[in-house]
Amino acid sequence: MHLETSFFSACVSDRSDAGSVYRREQSRQWWATQRRKHALFVSPEVLTELSSPAYPHRKPALDMTVETDLLPLTPEIRGLAKILVSEKVMPGPDASGDAVHVAAAIAHRVDYLLTWNVRHLANLNKLEHLQVICQRLGYIPPVITTPDVARET
Repeated sequence: MHLETSFFSACVSDRSDAGSVYRREQSRQWWATQRRKHALFVSPEVLTELSSPAYPHRKPALDMTVETDLLPLTPEIRGLAKILVSEKVMPGPDASGDAVHVAAAIAHRVDYLLTWNVRHLANLNKLEHLQVICQRLGYIPPVITTPDVARET
């Protein structure tokens, strides 16, 4: 299971709006009940995003990543990210962000990518397009899901 940046952000968020509270509760519930059932991975892109000086909850979010294994970024991942952007499966840039998260999960053959990014990652409208591109390239895409759905499966 590849844990994307938005998962950690939700776990440590102190926002009080209803959506943020829901994502925090669901993420913490998943972390408490599911993390030991899966091999957990992050890419260096997750660590880079969580380490940003602009990110207000760096320390607690990064502390959680200690329980994960690091997926190395390889030339294969960089190439896949470029293809995902050029084929308009993911938004640019191709050197960072969503394209790298998905490419890392694909290249390392991770079965699931856990995220709260429903605009670009856990977006059912993009699923078929991702599957077509992966099939063309000889890969199997990960199941991209949110913690509330992942806990139910």
